[in-house]
Amino acid sequence: MLALMAPSVVFVCLVFVLPIALFLFRAVDNSDVPRALPKLALVIGTWNDGELPPEPVYRALVADLTVLRGSPELAILARRLNYALPGFRGTLTRTGRMLPASDVPSAKDALIAVDAKWADPEIWAVLRQQSGPVTDFFLLTALDRKRDVAGDIVPVAGDQAIFIDLYGRTLWVSLGVTLFCVILGFPIAAAMARATPATANWMLLGVLVPFWTSLLVRTTAWVILLQNEGLVNRALIWLGVLDTPLQLVFNRTGVYIAMVHVLLPYMILPLYSVMKGIQQSHLRAASSLGASPLRVFFTIYLPLSMPGVVAGATLVFVSAVGFYVTPALVGGPRDQMIGYFISYFTNSAVNWGLASALGAFLLLLVAITYLILGKLVGFDRLKVR
Repeated sequence: MLALMAPSVVFVCLVFVLPIALFLFRAVDNSDVPRALPKLALVIGTWNDGELPPEPVYRALVADLTVLRGSPELAILARRLNYALPGFRGTLTRTGRMLPASDVPSAKDALIAVDAKWADPEIWAVLRQQSGPVTDFFLLTALDRKRDVAGDIVPVAGDQAIFIDLYGRTLWVSLGVTLFCVILGFPIAAAMARATPATANWMLLGVLVPFWTSLLVRTTAWVILLQNEGLVNRALIWLGVLDTPLQLVFNRTGVYIAMVHVLLPYMILPLYSVMKGIQQSHLRAASSLGASPLRVFFTIYLPLSMPGVVAGATLVFVSAVGFYVTPALVGGPRDQMIGYFISYFTNSAVNWGLASALGAFLLLLVAITYLILGKLVGFDRLKVR
């Protein structure tokens, strides 16, 4: 049995587990800095925070930059250190162009003459904090925190604190989409479960049709439908419901509408599979004993449907927290979720460390959600039989 399972296990580990682990490791990986500045990494530990480093530290930096001068590694190092201290890129590239000779009487005075920032203890604090093979810089940045000159963890400036609000926005939108999917999906699934087999098959086909259409196409269609001159606003004005068009796209409303449309089948299908197995004789027995329709629903039908509700809500929520394309196309600047920023830092800013840190916290958020649901309702209810 183990031999038969081995190929599948190895395949999953190689193409799924290992890439995710390597990507998440980027959140703490700091190999670029000690590899580019090996001599500085060895001696900067002798520097006491709060004052300028001794002459050997300056000479080690000059020696490392002499090796890097004119190579692509210098630009990579400058970009990496600029994440930790804005403006570091300009200082490092300027120093690389005007680098003093290694035999100058005082490397300290020569570097300060090239750029006065080399006399600022903050720049050396950054170099010391980033001189190890691993770093907590990206994880702290993803939590709107940083280390000061003394190495203490402090909040970032108010205009730079964006990620805590981003987590809250992602969680709030995902919960809202999940709630709307429960409200809309429950009666549809109940109607499918009570319908004749032929009617249920046609309804199931209608639910599955969105799976056969590209997510990008569906989202773009909602942009066309919801714009000020789109079909929805024109229909509401023609019916006399509105006098002027509503702003239904490039805001939170458009995000909710498009995401609910995309994720609604993930709610309906688990609910339908559970509701189809509910014996109608239980409902008829309760009615024959004098229970009202509402009491039958709340005491029998709803509790028996809860495994489907929980499983569907979990699928919708987990899918919603990682959404990127739909909020990016139909949402405004204040409606972007964490998936957008992971894509931005991966593809545009090329800051894989921060993208990995955001992905790690997103994975942690999903895991905590699953554990909380499992604790509240039982892990067996998260499975649809």
